[in-house]
Amino acid sequence: MTEQLKSKAENSMKAAIAALANELKKVRTGRAQVSMLDSVRVNYYGQLVPLNQVGSVSCPDARSFMIAPWETNLLKEIEQSIIKSDIGMAPQNDGKVIRLRLPELTEERRKDLVKNIKKIVEDARVAIRMARREANDALKEALKNKAISEDENKKATDTIQKLTDDHIKKIDQIGVDKEKELLTL
Repeated sequence: MTEQLKSKAENSMKAAIAALANELKKVRTGRAQVSMLDSVRVNYYGQLVPLNQVGSVSCPDARSFMIAPWETNLLKEIEQSIIKSDIGMAPQNDGKVIRLRLPELTEERRKDLVKNIKKIVEDARVAIRMARREANDALKEALKNKAISEDENKKATDTIQKLTDDHIKKIDQIGVDKEKELLTL
């Protein structure tokens, strides 16, 4: 029973790290990354679909995007979707592809983004702690119902705490790396 609880807690913690990595992909750094456009939804025959499902999205260089739609009649829809999405880039339509230029980040904007990163990292820490709390509550319940001994409870609690510490270290390192990436000119 304790192995199942440890496994469940570890899976929850790994999911929190994966969610953190996914959230941090959306935070804009000075380099163009295709994942920065994941939030853009395009009206495709009455349905809102992700941008990468209506065309090819690429980064020809570190500061720009190129979007080549699979159907040329979607150029206007894609252009409108980018304008509405509030990603801070103006589309340039040449009749075949749409180009986006990544604007320079000001020092003030970088500091705001670092604050945002810290908030995202703290949310991930909270998710890790919640997984620990759920596992510890389940252990207390099992101990109360005499399903496990006090020794098993103590060992399992220590193991879960070690898992928590390891995952929080990973989260902190991911946050530090992202901040460094953001602050590097």
